[in-house]
Amino acid sequence: MTEAEHRQLLAEVPAEVEAARFRLLADNVPVLIALYEINSFRCLYANKAYAQTFGYDVHSIIGLSFAQVIGEAATAEIQPHVDHIIQVRQPVQYERQLRAADGRARWLDVNLIPQLAPDGEVIGAFVLIADISERRAAEQALRESEARLDTFMQATLEGLVFHREGIVSDVNPALCQLVDYRADELIGRRALDFVAPQEVAKVAAMMQAGHETRYETVLLHRDGSQIPVEFIVRSMIRHGERLRMAVVRDLRSQVEAQARIHYLAHHDALTQLLNRSAFMERLERALAPERQPPQQHALLFIDLDNFKRVNDSLGHLEGDKVLSTVAERLSACLRSSDLVGRFGGDEFVVLLSDVPTRADVVRVLSALLSVVEVPVQADGRDLSVTPSIGVALFPAHGLSAKELIQHADLAMYRAKASGRATYEFFEPGMAEKAYADLVLEAELVQALTRDEFQLFYQPQVDARSGALVGAEALLRWQHPERGLLSPDAFIAVAERHRLMLALGEWVLREAARQSRLWHENGLAPVPIAVNLSSMQFRLDSFDGLMARVLAEGQLPGAWLELELTERMLMDDISAVPELLHALRAQGLSISVDDFGTGYTSLAHLTQLPLDKLKIDQSFVAALPGDRGALAVTRAIVQMAQGLGLKVSAEGVRNEAQRELLASWGCDGLQGELIGPPMPAAQFESWLAARR
Repeated sequence: MTEAEHRQLLAEVPAEVEAARFRLLADNVPVLIALYEINSFRCLYANKAYAQTFGYDVHSIIGLSFAQVIGEAATAEIQPHVDHIIQVRQPVQYERQLRAADGRARWLDVNLIPQLAPDGEVIGAFVLIADISERRAAEQALRESEARLDTFMQATLEGLVFHREGIVSDVNPALCQLVDYRADELIGRRALDFVAPQEVAKVAAMMQAGHETRYETVLLHRDGSQIPVEFIVRSMIRHGERLRMAVVRDLRSQVEAQARIHYLAHHDALTQLLNRSAFMERLERALAPERQPPQQHALLFIDLDNFKRVNDSLGHLEGDKVLSTVAERLSACLRSSDLVGRFGGDEFVVLLSDVPTRADVVRVLSALLSVVEVPVQADGRDLSVTPSIGVALFPAHGLSAKELIQHADLAMYRAKASGRATYEFFEPGMAEKAYADLVLEAELVQALTRDEFQLFYQPQVDARSGALVGAEALLRWQHPERGLLSPDAFIAVAERHRLMLALGEWVLREAARQSRLWHENGLAPVPIAVNLSSMQFRLDSFDGLMARVLAEGQLPGAWLELELTERMLMDDISAVPELLHALRAQGLSISVDDFGTGYTSLAHLTQLPLDKLKIDQSFVAALPGDRGALAVTRAIVQMAQGLGLKVSAEGVRNEAQRELLASWGCDGLQGELIGPPMPAAQFESWLAARR
């Protein structure tokens, strides 16, 4: 090898190395590269990406014409650009869309760069193609997003506002309607100009922080009114500009709903008075120890007398009208500083604040009694209801809300016991009695389970022959510590706490058991009379209870007699006849006990299906010396005879009384002269002795 040949070889090696380097670079840049000869438009070079894009490799694409590589249609499309670089000998840049081999559309950024010969002629064209599909897709998505946003701004019912550094740049119609400004009156002004003064500092701090957040604030309406709103704040690019956007939600309906919910949570739905929890909360605040100097307050606990009778006779809708009317009257009598609430049912409570003397309280009580007693229109008729009111004074009768309520409640029960339609002030002895009643109530429950009750029987005889015609069952309690107790010691407590229902049912079943026993063995084949409590008699299904007692005891109704008071007959005069007919249909006989002491209307008496009147022993005890007792007792006997009813007398203590009653035509006698109340075994011995 000559020296010249060696030098040529050394010169050629770097050229090959340089070509390899170019190929390595060209195949690994994210650009399509190709070189076409200008006259034949044949491919002289293509990098791997270019060749693969059009379905070739770097070898098979060499020598192919431009039209063969990209197609006739594409060639015709770009021919003007090729002509341009030939004419002006300057690079050309344009964009075109290409359908790739996988079927997807791709956007290409094309640069045509002329290759010039030493004399300046164009001998080739470099093609540099960059795939800008992702950029174009992002731009398209941004345009579509902005278009959707523009559409949303116009269509949404929520306000939208854009601002740049606190200056309003755009708003939607919903926001304009919310604050009653036109868009041109808002755009260009400070956003804070439309924020309520008390909220400006908070909103300014939120804007300064630049967080994406949500919070509640208040906007100003054109008329100066304030609108509670919620801001949902975001940063975004819009029309190529970074802005702050706030979605503005009108909270007025929500605030109103929350206020309504708060009202309902603190007020009685029927009367609109404070409910129990709200009244107690206000009462506790009024009695707070930090209030100095302490004022005297009066707590009134009001219960409507016999209100259940209104509901039972006229229905709950009419009863609700009565309650609403009473609530209005109570509120009208009080000062704005006083509190009035409904604790439920027919119970109302009143706090009279700052009443210096008891006389001031009495004046209010008198007014309340008079206005509540005014007849109420219900079911087209005038209906009178009366209140029983208990009063507890602060701080004399208690320092806490709970204590005052308890003491006023106790005083109210005393008012009911005093004859209703009146008021009573709390006295310390009431609390002691209430505790004793509580203990007694627990003992009564235990007594029922321990079988501590028993029935005594007092004989009833024919006034003329002296023959046994019946026996009255009288309840006794064999108390484990206090000994034998008569009903006077416990019946009132039993009735207040509804224990009377269970106790009364026990009496009926025990009397039925004893009656059957005496009938079967022939010792006393007479009916046993049982005194009913008003609570029992008012049960909706009392006739059903009696049917069960007779069925379980396996005895006919004629073997029992039910004794009722005049008050029980008159409490619900519209429903009583039907119930009495149902009881008599079972064979039971009905007696009116203690007749002459109640207020039975004689007109009503003629309409009631009764069997017997029992003259109260207070009249019999005065016989024969008291002229008034003589007149009343004889009138009762004659009236009973005229109505076709039997009549008997209680409390007969001496022979003169017996003879007088018998001579008037009294049918039956009962009292110490005949025989005292006795246990069943003693009653049987009494019978044996008479034989």
